[in-house]
Amino acid sequence: MEYVYAALLLHEAGKEINEENLKKVIEAAGIEADEARIKALVSALEGVDIEEAISQAAMPVAAAPAAATAAPAAAEEKKEEKSEEDEEKKEEEAAAGLASLFG
Repeated sequence: MEYVYAALLLHEAGKEINEENLKKVIEAAGIEADEARIKALVSALEGVDIEEAISQAAMPVAAAPAAATAAPAAAEEKKEEKSEEDEEKKEEEAAAGLASLFG
C-alpha cells in the first residue's frame, strides 16, 4: 500500500511517477524499496489517468459521511436511555436503603 501512497504523493506534487522517483519517496519514508514492486506499479500506472481513477474511486465514499453521522446519534440515544435506567436503579436502591432504616 505504501507504494500506491508514494505514487499518489508524486502525482499530487506534480512529479513524474517513475521508478527513480518512487524509490526516492519509499526510501525517504524509511522503507526498504522493492525494485520488483516499483517496476510493477510503474508498469500498471502507464496510461492511467490518476485524476479520473481518484474521482471514480471517491464516488461510493460520498455516502459514508451520512452513515457516520447517524451512528453517533444512535449511540447518544442509547447512552441517554442507559443513563435514565441507571438513575432509576439508583433511586430504587436509595429507597430500599431508607426502608431498611425503618425496618
